[in-house]
Amino acid sequence: MTDPDMILEGSDDLGTDDNEQLVETDDETGLQHVRIQIRRSLAQRRLDKYLAGRLGKNVASRAMLQKLIKAGRITVNDHEVKGSYTIQAGDVIDLILPEPEVKTIPPEPIPISVVYEDDHLIAVDKPPGLIVHPARGNWSGTLLNALAWYFQQHDASIGDLPLRDEAYRPGIVHRLDRDTTGIILLAKSELALRSLGSQFEHRLVQKTYMAIVHGHVEFDEDVIDLPIGQHARIKEKYAVDRRTGRPFGAVSKEAVTRYRVRERLGGAATGRPAFTLMELYPKTGRTHQLRVHCSHVGHPIVGDHLYGGGPLYRSQLQGHPEQAVDPIITRQALHAWRIEFHHPATGELMKLEAPLPADFVEALAALRELGGGEAFSPRRP
Repeated sequence: MTDPDMILEGSDDLGTDDNEQLVETDDETGLQHVRIQIRRSLAQRRLDKYLAGRLGKNVASRAMLQKLIKAGRITVNDHEVKGSYTIQAGDVIDLILPEPEVKTIPPEPIPISVVYEDDHLIAVDKPPGLIVHPARGNWSGTLLNALAWYFQQHDASIGDLPLRDEAYRPGIVHRLDRDTTGIILLAKSELALRSLGSQFEHRLVQKTYMAIVHGHVEFDEDVIDLPIGQHARIKEKYAVDRRTGRPFGAVSKEAVTRYRVRERLGGAATGRPAFTLMELYPKTGRTHQLRVHCSHVGHPIVGDHLYGGGPLYRSQLQGHPEQAVDPIITRQALHAWRIEFHHPATGELMKLEAPLPADFVEALAALRELGGGEAFSPRRP
């Protein structure tokens, strides 16, 4: 979503600033990408002072801007610079703004399926198209709004969920992308927040995802061990840094995904496109990790437009790739199927599962009609 008028207020000392500014909001993360094209000289103006004046204190203080510059979140002409950098005519400034703190989460009657709940935690089977928490560009219609309604119907309040940091994201210990379906945990007590947070931090939570990807994956099992950082040019994307393992900017981090092939469907033997049903076991939890890793090894997830995956149409499977008729699944075919962790209060090993969503099941059924695969039967990794 683009809104070029969202951030146009600044201090009066800029005078008539005719430099062009574009603001884009990533619907999935809620982060805002601001691009400013400098059309004229600004009389030896420092980068940090210029941005503080142009954006205004309500958007970002000078101290915050200096932190963003040091973290590589503000670049000039796609290069990292210091806050003291002198802006020149022709410069292009790019920055990713931090999210503002949300104070309230109004209840909204959004249907959700609760997989498990007790006094310490709640597990929800998240449907596609639902963002986990309010953020820029998505202040309503989120999973937390749905939970606020759910708790209200049970004489409770989402405001009772514990907070982990300054942003108002009660109970949040991990996230799923907007169009990724499946199981997600939220803490209902301080004990659960600390325990689950620690388990995620120390990689003690075991997660299993199901994905349908393009092409036949060669190996039955393998590990993708490739660091991931923010894309060098496209701010809303992430990518593998193949050079040194060091970041694009300074944010590339270790990312490890183990996978197992469940079925290979279609392909040359059937005269139809090839697909693979995979189990994915992320060891780390980087943003877009599974999507980036699958795409990087040449097998993007079906429906994942951002990383090269195309939608699935019945006409395509019937040998008419030029037609887009009778859609089966158009969002990313990625499902958080199982999660294993230790209960924060009892220490009991919890194993929770979310059934495959309807569009995922329909896609598998259509692909199996092509031949080359066996019926899906869940099994332990």
